[in-house]
Amino acid sequence: MKIALLGYGKMGNVIARIAAERGHEIVLRKKAEDNFDGLQDADVAIEFSVPTAAVTNITECLNNNIPVVSGTTGWLAHYDEVTQLCETKKGAFIYASNFSLGVNIFFELNVQLAKMMSKLERYNVSMEEIHHTQKLDAPSGTAITLANDIIANTNYINWAIENPKETDIFIDAKREENVPGTHTVNYVSDVDSIEIKHTAHSREGFALGAVVAAEWLTGKTGVYSMKDVLGI
Repeated sequence: MKIALLGYGKMGNVIARIAAERGHEIVLRKKAEDNFDGLQDADVAIEFSVPTAAVTNITECLNNNIPVVSGTTGWLAHYDEVTQLCETKKGAFIYASNFSLGVNIFFELNVQLAKMMSKLERYNVSMEEIHHTQKLDAPSGTAITLANDIIANTNYINWAIENPKETDIFIDAKREENVPGTHTVNYVSDVDSIEIKHTAHSREGFALGAVVAAEWLTGKTGVYSMKDVLGI
């Protein structure tokens, strides 16, 4: 499989190595200042750039009939227009706030726990996410996904990173050196606490999941998620 990498920072480097280990060829390594020369040679694109570049990168792929997997967060105000373009062009697109296979299992655990806790009003839920200092958005896309899944299954209405209301899920977003990503969901009452937590040890889990998603997407049309890739 020939892969175009749109965004070639730390994640792009790890994705390139894992893709090569799985027998794939990188035909484009696009940094911010580069053009799209070589995109037409790709079977699929993997997009890990920055919020300001994501929509342009994804649009270019869809307009050129290149399936695209995007893990960039912070651009989702434009998600509906991107998915509409995908459907119009009969393209193929996967977005995930986190491609780690373990995190996507964690997402499902979070949903099931929220459903079980929804009737227990004495428990208050809050979240903590910790990432490296180079991460541009806060809270993380992963934290937002976790919070939205709790909101969909409980009486909480929104999330907040400061001054939370009673109906808000408080997300404590921290930035520390050399932390790939840690997410914790806490349910606390006056008698006990319940906690679920995912800790990434390196970027390899994110990169592997993105390559697996790209392998799965090739030859398909439509808008998908990691649930489709993993069959969960």
